[in-house]
Amino acid sequence: MSFDFPSFSTDRLTLRVPQAQDLAPWTAFFMSERSQYIRETEPTEALAWRAFAHAAGMWMLRGYGSFVITHMDVPDTALGMVGPWFPVGWPEPELGWMIWTPEIEGQGMAFEAAVEARRYAYEVLGWERPVSYIDRENKRSMALAERLGAVRDPDAEKPYENKDDVVYRHPEVLP
Repeated sequence: MSFDFPSFSTDRLTLRVPQAQDLAPWTAFFMSERSQYIRETEPTEALAWRAFAHAAGMWMLRGYGSFVITHMDVPDTALGMVGPWFPVGWPEPELGWMIWTPEIEGQGMAFEAAVEARRYAYEVLGWERPVSYIDRENKRSMALAERLGAVRDPDAEKPYENKDDVVYRHPEVLP
């Protein structure tokens, strides 16, 4: 079986499928305190490997998944992930994002990447109103959801019963 994986660029970024070379920066992120909002237990390299394999495997099993974000000037350096996420057992399709390195925060790159990933989810996957599940302590992520035009949906089902995430619902149509 062969796969034709998409990639696309914005003014500054390239969004592409995960590659083996992205495991090292992912693991560095996962092992750091920066990953506190996306994991439930203390990080280990084994858990980092499994989580990365989950993200990469989504592409083969679903035909879509989160894109790795790279800067067009440094295409081999992964900066984070953004994109559609809908593993088995998830209540509904999610648009998620993670910035792995603090050096790019505050430059609008997460917004730029999320706009394109959401466009892909709407136009290619046919999603209409995805959600974003966000840890209630993750203020930066909530601010990004709101900048994207998403609004809190207190009635949305959450993927984990024991985790008190905030759910943001994205607009019906692209702005």
